Amino acid sequence: MKNELSDIETLKRIALQAGEIVRQGYHSRKEIRHKGVVDLVTQYDVKTEEYLLSALAGAFPGHTLVGEESYEGAYDLKKAIYIDPIDGTTNFVHTIPHLAISLGLWEAGIPRSAVVYNPILDELFWAERGVGAWLGGERLHISKDTLLQNALIATGFPYAKVNRGPEYRWVVEAFSTLLPEIQDIRRLGSAACDLSYLARGIFAGFYEIDLKPWDVAAGILLVEEAGGVVSNLEGRPYRFGAKGIVAGNPIIHQKLLERLPQYTNRPIYQ
Repeated sequence: MKNELSDIETLKRIALQAGEIVRQGYHSRKEIRHKGVVDLVTQYDVKTEEYLLSALAGAFPGHTLVGEESYEGAYDLKKAIYIDPIDGTTNFVHTIPHLAISLGLWEAGIPRSAVVYNPILDELFWAERGVGAWLGGERLHISKDTLLQNALIATGFPYAKVNRGPEYRWVVEAFSTLLPEIQDIRRLGSAACDLSYLARGIFAGFYEIDLKPWDVAAGILLVEEAGGVVSNLEGRPYRFGAKGIVAGNPIIHQKLLERLPQYTNRPIYQ
């Protein structure tokens, strides 16, 4: 039976319901498993994703569901919903309230609808292509900062940093280059939250490397619908699988591109 709600209203409803699971887990004992040296997953990541997959499958039967904890396959899909059940699991484990359920609906390589919901702070960000980006009923607009020295920039660190390889070197070089020229850097621990706050005008720019589609699929549309620009490190339109992502208002975005190092497989620090 066809869903009577619009796509965005359906995504919002499902995210809000999934938020109950995340809230319960946030204040409960977690069973922690390591996917990597510092990459964590809890039973609530799995439980939340299971709920999301079930609810979304019934509401969007024509879309491939790409969940962080369960999907194995290609990311370049004709119709898909990219799902992060808890973006910011490390924060979730340590009861730091910056985390989110992220749902991004894409068709033919274009984001159409997006929801980022932080159930701990009860912040519901959403966007529809051509309709704008919103926090609840508040229309969002990107920061108007044009001076890099006044810009608060958000970033994150790749899990591969533990190897002290090229990813680690890139992060250190980016910090070294940018920090003297900007107001400051924030690392909240959730790309979905970072991009939502960028759309809200709190951050003026954002950059990171080694992100997955479910980390950014919803946030990209929020930023674009708030008037921002999103690209890869070379300034071309961002595509899943790109090594890095850069976002901001058009002026700050360009200034970040001019200063961020290009990524190459260079040797580790000696």
